[in-house]
Amino acid sequence: MRAKVLGVAVLAGLALGSANAATVVKIATLSPLSGPVANIGEQINLGAKLAIADKAKYFLDKYGIELQVSSNDDQATASVGVAAAKKIATDQRVLAIVGTLNSSVVTPVSEAVKGRNLAIVSPANTATTVTDRGLPNMNRICARDDAQGAAGADYLAKTLKAKTVYVVHDKTTYGEGLATEVKKGLEAQGVRVVFEGTDEKSNFAPLVTKVSAINPDAVYYGGLASTGGALFVKQLRAAGVKATYMGGDGLDDSELQKQAGDAAKGVLFTTAAASVDVVPEAKKLEDNFKKTFNKEMLGYGLMSYDAANVVLAGIEKAIKDNKLSKGRSPSRAQVMKAIRAVKVETLSGTVEFNSMGDRKAGYLYIAKVQDNLDLKIIGQVAVKAPKP
Repeated sequence: MRAKVLGVAVLAGLALGSANAATVVKIATLSPLSGPVANIGEQINLGAKLAIADKAKYFLDKYGIELQVSSNDDQATASVGVAAAKKIATDQRVLAIVGTLNSSVVTPVSEAVKGRNLAIVSPANTATTVTDRGLPNMNRICARDDAQGAAGADYLAKTLKAKTVYVVHDKTTYGEGLATEVKKGLEAQGVRVVFEGTDEKSNFAPLVTKVSAINPDAVYYGGLASTGGALFVKQLRAAGVKATYMGGDGLDDSELQKQAGDAAKGVLFTTAAASVDVVPEAKKLEDNFKKTFNKEMLGYGLMSYDAANVVLAGIEKAIKDNKLSKGRSPSRAQVMKAIRAVKVETLSGTVEFNSMGDRKAGYLYIAKVQDNLDLKIIGQVAVKAPKP
């Protein structure tokens, strides 16, 4: 849970002058940097760092502000995330948070810091309840579960012509919420649905037996690849179940291929995270990410880069709206208000929020694991936030 603070001027290798001559402003990241989903959490952290590094010289030269990043580990656990967020909030130089990965974490975190006027811009939290509460500090640039669930249901019913689907969820806020939306969408189209929740993470034998007995056209998994989704499909295939396997963005993780191996071939998932496949302009970012961190950029690295740029646009808007002189930092309340009102062109498209903090319009993508275990985007769905 210990925070790591990195001056992005150092990260970018820029000669920005003495910190004593500038006002320090921090943007915090909050994501799992340890545990089974740390590889995705790290993408959120590094994507934000790169965005802030890219704007460091601009902010110093124009506004007399030195940007810094505070990286924080929530371990994908609500209590840890809340404790980290409360600690973040004690540093008045932190004006916003980019994060989290898990909806079950961001929900109590946003409540914990709303009284401190600390804005959150999420690249990844999809549960409908995240923004349906109407908190003034909670925003997200990814699509909601009701949009993702509908897209998954439509693909299963209309494209795959599935007649029976076994829908399984991992009993988490994210997994159950997404699976429920898929169930709703399928049943509305006359598809037979068998619905079940499990907190099993490794031995799916009893569930595999049930699925085999039903012999569905497809199996839908609401949950994460690293904590059940990958091993579930591996055990289904080992038992001879040939049903199409599909899930949500929780399967958008290299752990799917790593844990499932060849059983991952043909797996489908919807994701709110844009990739270089569909955002050619991101190729330069992907190369810079690799050069800077010696790691491959995944979808949530790109989305976090965009989320951090939304935060920076909010900070700049707050400075301009309040006619602040060079070297003066806006308040958290000013930044929180400005973020909700920004309109920003990002790599994943235009970001503009409605009154609830949902992105007004964006895209969902349908990805498929190829025979060489690489991913390929095979579909794109335009989505709009529901009316508040």
